[in-house]
Amino acid sequence: MQIDADLVAAAEHTATAYLDGKPVHQGQHKVTRAQRQAAFWSSSYLSNLPAAAWQSQTMMLALAQYLGQERVSNMKMLANVASVAPEVLICAVRCSGLVLTQHSPRRTELDLLAADNPLIAELCKVLDIFDLAHRQRTSAVFMWQSQLAELSPLELLIYASLHAFEHWIPKRFGAAAQSDDANDGADWDAVNDILLWKLSACTDEATRLTESVIGQSLAKHLSPFLFPSPAGQPARRDLREAFANLLAAQMELNSFVAQSANAFSYDHSIEFVRLGERLEINVLDVASCAAWHRNGRKLAALHNYWHYRAVDAFVDSGMATRQIGSTANHALNQVAYIKALRTQLQLTEVYGVSDTVTTDAGDTVPLFQALLSLELMNVHFQRDFLEAYMQHLRTTGNWAMALSVMAMNGLRDGNQIRFPLTWSSRDSKVSNMVGWTVTPEFPKGNPRYAAAIVDFWTSDWSKLAAQLQGDAPGQTPELLERPILKMGQTLVQLPWMVSLQNNSTAAINNLRRLGARRNEARAETQRIETQLGAKLEKRGFKVVLNWSPPVAPDGNAGEVDVICARDGTVLVLEVKSTYLRRSQQDAWQHETTTLRNAGRQLQRKVAAVQQALIDQPELAKRLGLETGASAITVCGWIVDTSIECDHQRFGGFLKVSLEELLIALNDNRHLLHDPEGLFSQSAPGDRAEPQSLYPQGFNAQRLNEVVESQAVWDDV
Repeated sequence: MQIDADLVAAAEHTATAYLDGKPVHQGQHKVTRAQRQAAFWSSSYLSNLPAAAWQSQTMMLALAQYLGQERVSNMKMLANVASVAPEVLICAVRCSGLVLTQHSPRRTELDLLAADNPLIAELCKVLDIFDLAHRQRTSAVFMWQSQLAELSPLELLIYASLHAFEHWIPKRFGAAAQSDDANDGADWDAVNDILLWKLSACTDEATRLTESVIGQSLAKHLSPFLFPSPAGQPARRDLREAFANLLAAQMELNSFVAQSANAFSYDHSIEFVRLGERLEINVLDVASCAAWHRNGRKLAALHNYWHYRAVDAFVDSGMATRQIGSTANHALNQVAYIKALRTQLQLTEVYGVSDTVTTDAGDTVPLFQALLSLELMNVHFQRDFLEAYMQHLRTTGNWAMALSVMAMNGLRDGNQIRFPLTWSSRDSKVSNMVGWTVTPEFPKGNPRYAAAIVDFWTSDWSKLAAQLQGDAPGQTPELLERPILKMGQTLVQLPWMVSLQNNSTAAINNLRRLGARRNEARAETQRIETQLGAKLEKRGFKVVLNWSPPVAPDGNAGEVDVICARDGTVLVLEVKSTYLRRSQQDAWQHETTTLRNAGRQLQRKVAAVQQALIDQPELAKRLGLETGASAITVCGWIVDTSIECDHQRFGGFLKVSLEELLIALNDNRHLLHDPEGLFSQSAPGDRAEPQSLYPQGFNAQRLNEVVESQAVWDDV
């Protein structure tokens, strides 16, 4: 039995190293991912492991990686797992993403195992149903893509914009807006996927626009709809219909992937049960199943919170009594200013972003100016495009005629481009934005800042196309993250998108997802820890930041981000800073990599702190404690800027969002509940008065209770 126990421990240790990407080097040579996979999965000991060795999450996750790769085969190992721990193999298959990559040799291996294993045979039948559904939906997308193969990226944007003004703007803007539109967001995601497809297959010239090319595309694909003429070109209604059909097919495929395939792969609160040729879902864990939707409600409440914080900051700054811009634009400019403050507060307090940000080219710009410019773009397009369009639509009753009138009025009012999409040179765009950079320091605006702001929000489609076609590594920007689209020397914008997008998410993910490798990223993480430490100090904690424990016999525990002490309680905080996720796959990967590792790190760090408080007088003194005090309670938390997996435990330690902890320390949870009724139909008088989380006064034990019980989120 001891041999088995040692083997299980060794397997766990080796699999942990493998999942952590170790070894990194062999001698002086860097070990590649392929080499690491080959070395690990060719190991002979894997073929004879007992069932107990496969029961851990670590081994299951490692097995999922085997099933997700195609280079290495170890059929003997897989047969052993199917025999001794089939439930682990089934879970690993789900987590591997094999449901959407059934061409893989690993799927063939499962089919071979199915002949002698009823559980694996049933799993393969479930995968067959998924495979057929996926191929049907993919085929529909391919068919409609072929109908639009002749279009350039610009021309595809024309048809997307026509569709948006006809179908989306009336539903999402103005008095007739339907806030509960079931497709809200899904159609934009589909457009994003369609454009990425087009960029992955277009020529280099197609992403480098000239005035001549723009004119030809407009004459063929836009003007016939807005300005029909017997002498002109006929409107390509066939292409409009093909675009609508492609959009519907892409949305259906995306829905299948997100709601079915990803749920099968990453949502283990449910199971898929085969009933003949169809599948039904059984809920296994109601509480876990509700967590994803609960997080959505938390994000909506946090939107209220930061907006009210911004209103308070706006009033405190004195800006509420000043005119912003012209009298006609003052009210809209106030709204833009408050929204920019909202995002700035969130970026600085939660994500540690400094007062300046850096573009890809290395130019710096004040953060607030960059955020304000995006909000002013939003205001400009809402006023001059969406409001004007809706007014003409009510008058004419026809979407194409309304767009025609809007375009003609733009030409009359100073030759302004008011088409369903707009374009300009970079120099012209910069010149138009200089007025948005006016400050007391630069009363006439700052052209250098304006140029940097344009670059900060720009996605270079020539570079993106090359990245996609070369299968190069790197994050691809979504439309809303960088809404200025550069094609050659021409910048294109989509009024229907910029007017309605979530600018807070755009800014956060522009910096934290696309810009994860920026030089400032490390400094931002350090700033998060410093600011959190300052908040704790204001609440009477003694705080030690970035403490390095002595090297223990079993290795270095690593630097401890935040240690704080008060009232006989010591908190050890492991801080993680990431971005806003939108899919179950992204959330699951965050859970099984970053948060899983954080739990293991915190196990070592809490143990190191406990030992140091016994035998290191210096640390105890810095925390205001007596060395070796027996009444001290040491508690560890994973504090994460994302909300995924909130209040789950990793390595035995609670994971809590940084925003929740900040609200608990600020004691202003009432701002989550829309106290003035700005975001709901409720009147302010219908709301309960703010009630403190600490009615008997603040202390460390009560803070622990507030966090552990999720008191911040009461009624959310």
